[in-house]
Amino acid sequence: MHAMIFWGFALLFFATLIVAIQADFGLQIFRGPLYLFIKVTANLFGLLALLGILMALWRRYVIRPRRLDNTRDDAIILALILVILVTGFIVQGLRMAIEPDPWATYAFMGYIMAPWLASFFSEATLLSLHKIIWWIHPILAFTLIAYFPYSKLSHILLAPANQALRHHGPPGVPEPIDFEDESIETYGKSKLREFSWKTLFNTDACVKCGRCQDHCPAYLSGKHLNPKQVIQDMRVHMEEVGKAYENYRKKHPATAVEGGAGLQETAAAVQGSTGQENLPSEEELGLPELIGQVISENDIWDCTTCRSCEEQCPIFVEHVDKTVAMRRNLVLMESCFPPEAQLAFRNMENNGNPWGIGWSARADYLQSLDVPTLAENPEAEILYYPGCSGAFDGRNQKVSAAIVKLLRKAQVNFAILGNEEKCCGDSARRLGNEYLFYFLAQENIEVLNGYGVKKILTQCPHCFNCLKHEYPQFGGDFEVVHHTEYLNDLLSSGRLQLNQGIEGADERRITYHDSCYLGRYNSIYQAPRQLLQKVGLKPLEMTRAKEKSFCCGAGGGRMWIEEHEGERINMMRTDEAIALGVDRVGTACPFCLTMISDGVAAREAGERVKALDIAEILVEKMS
Repeated sequence: MHAMIFWGFALLFFATLIVAIQADFGLQIFRGPLYLFIKVTANLFGLLALLGILMALWRRYVIRPRRLDNTRDDAIILALILVILVTGFIVQGLRMAIEPDPWATYAFMGYIMAPWLASFFSEATLLSLHKIIWWIHPILAFTLIAYFPYSKLSHILLAPANQALRHHGPPGVPEPIDFEDESIETYGKSKLREFSWKTLFNTDACVKCGRCQDHCPAYLSGKHLNPKQVIQDMRVHMEEVGKAYENYRKKHPATAVEGGAGLQETAAAVQGSTGQENLPSEEELGLPELIGQVISENDIWDCTTCRSCEEQCPIFVEHVDKTVAMRRNLVLMESCFPPEAQLAFRNMENNGNPWGIGWSARADYLQSLDVPTLAENPEAEILYYPGCSGAFDGRNQKVSAAIVKLLRKAQVNFAILGNEEKCCGDSARRLGNEYLFYFLAQENIEVLNGYGVKKILTQCPHCFNCLKHEYPQFGGDFEVVHHTEYLNDLLSSGRLQLNQGIEGADERRITYHDSCYLGRYNSIYQAPRQLLQKVGLKPLEMTRAKEKSFCCGAGGGRMWIEEHEGERINMMRTDEAIALGVDRVGTACPFCLTMISDGVAAREAGERVKALDIAEILVEKMS
């Protein structure tokens, strides 16, 4: 639909440009075979554009999908484009009705309309109508051009620019805060001026298509958060702030910022970086506060940071970084966060894990399996980092045991940090406690660098993402692999020997749930599926799989926070898996395993459906 409208208008513009060049510069382009080709092509693409507009009208005003707002702006744009296209064809038909054209069939839209118009109107009337509609057509076209920057049509320019300016590194990595910089007065973001120009440009580029809304687990489960509305509310607030400072400058010209009236210049002036420290604050101008009034705290805390919104956004608007930045401000500046987060923070501070189990017990389970520490086995080829779940959570300790069995089966020389390991800090960082994350990361990096660690194996995608992409910000440069990738390589190389079979030979039905931090954050989709296929299983795909996978609800620190509104996200995902009629739900994330196991238990389906980690499934195939 969009392609039909865009390319239709593009070809019509090209044809009009050729006519203008010929008329104004006397270049004889519109002649011969090229003339006929342009004629038929312009009519064809004009018809495609017309059909595209009719489809848009039908979709917006008849089907009425919930994600579309149907504002006055939308109606004006569609009406203008429709009338411009129709009047263009009518003018063509009127001309042919008055002056027969031997090549009329090439302009087939006008050719079809000409006899119909001639049968209704006299020649004099046709001449008058031709003159009137001829003028209406360009007037409407120029009206559309004038309306362009004030409407969502501006996305034709802003969207490609936003795509070109998008972040090309690992997604969702927050900017570090230098806590030793005494010049920093606030942490996180609570005002528009504190965001980068690129972040603000994001809000202007948004086309309000609603794809983020359609895939947001918080929104779909009935929470307050609507990612599309958050971006739009920030855009409207940005316009209000810009207008307020523009009006202030007009009334107080002495405070004008040199070089223009843009929001970024205004922001710099408010911050004092241009020397104009006498500009009032947003509060003094009576503007609403960004956090609490423009963006509700529920919007900020409902997010699971799953990045489904960003994955679906056609122009790469970045939602998650804005959420984490505002969480930082609430936590570090206001001490305002869900009460459950307080317990998780305290546990990580005191015991180095969110469960609050004594730090000295971290190595107990794995050492009961005779797994050596790095201090005991400094020659280990790889460091196994089980994470807090693998060390303390009873269900995920079974996954740790499965991984240990597989590594030993493959004769891998590995070790653990034992009690020297601490939480990677992912939950602290996603919940906005950058200060806590900073110290957890520094302590872990100091230990890892002290042992000269080069390669780390993780079983948790959150640990994997954090160690791989975020620790380098603080001097922790390691090769990090997730256990599904590593085990797949061991199988492929022949180091790990299992009872492999033909795909589908195992008749048990299984589906695989993609973890957000393994999938959308790190694009690891094939390794877990290949492992299942190599041991004779043929995974059934849920409707929402791979890039479109539905979050389990535990990301973004939500593992430690109860859901008090709407439906539980993990129940929605569990229901989707159970509906396939599977015997097993495979996962590769301890949080996902916990959430889906809870969902299966809540549905009283534990006797027929098991939630298992990929490693546990492989252990069943050990000879």
